[in-house]
Amino acid sequence: MSEHRPALEHIQAYADHLRLEEKSAATVEKYLRDVRAFARWLEGREITKERTAAWKTHLVERGYAPASINAKLSALNSLLEFLGLGGCRVKFLRVQRRLFRDAGRELTKAEYQRLLDTAHRLGQERLGLLVEAMGATGIRVSEVRYITVEAAKEGRTTISLKGKIRTILLPAKLCRKLLKYAKKRNIRQGQIFLTKKGNGLSRKFIWAEMKKLCEAAKVARSKVFPHNLRGLFARTFYAACRDVVRLADVLGHSSIETTRIYLLSTVKESARQLDRLGLLSGWA
Repeated sequence: MSEHRPALEHIQAYADHLRLEEKSAATVEKYLRDVRAFARWLEGREITKERTAAWKTHLVERGYAPASINAKLSALNSLLEFLGLGGCRVKFLRVQRRLFRDAGRELTKAEYQRLLDTAHRLGQERLGLLVEAMGATGIRVSEVRYITVEAAKEGRTTISLKGKIRTILLPAKLCRKLLKYAKKRNIRQGQIFLTKKGNGLSRKFIWAEMKKLCEAAKVARSKVFPHNLRGLFARTFYAACRDVVRLADVLGHSSIETTRIYLLSTVKESARQLDRLGLLSGWA
């Protein structure tokens, strides 16, 4: 790259590189958004170690959360490696490991049931079954396409994403519901969740439909998004088996540290645990 200035053709080549590495569509979109923001900030200047460090400082001064900054730096460092500018990479912010989860953004089982009940009441059979399938299996929104007629018949589906393959078991009751839905809509093979034109549901479409449902169900919008169903599944599964290694396998995590994020206690739960220790006297 002449003079180390990122141009549109370099970013396009980088996008192709990410796809060849089998990054998910969501990851590619996020990385490209972040490197384009860096290119705009750079304003045609040459990439240097000093300027990549200045970009990091700029993000801090703009008030971005540390986790968001590190995500943006991850995208930048990936671009720099691709361009052969590894010497310009920047260090991540040192962030204390999360100790508590935010109960205010956590979808409860009662709220989950309200979503299902509301979808049924409004006649939104596809959306209700989709929410139920994601909640009962813990699959990612990008993995919905693996819920097929064949999978429902076998009681399992094989998911191949990001270079990893894992098998997800589908509960028998869910399989019966899926097959009944597919038969009703004359879906004999392949994906079960389709648009009226027969195309698979996009991430954006699923997100938008869930947001509409949350308003009718009187569940906070901040709690209703596909990944929160995965979090509900993770907490419920762990409460039943107390096996974090098994949960990591089911969720498709290569690191238990990733799984651990789903299992953090809330501040109130941690306070109750401290009270139960019995290490305080009765003296006022």
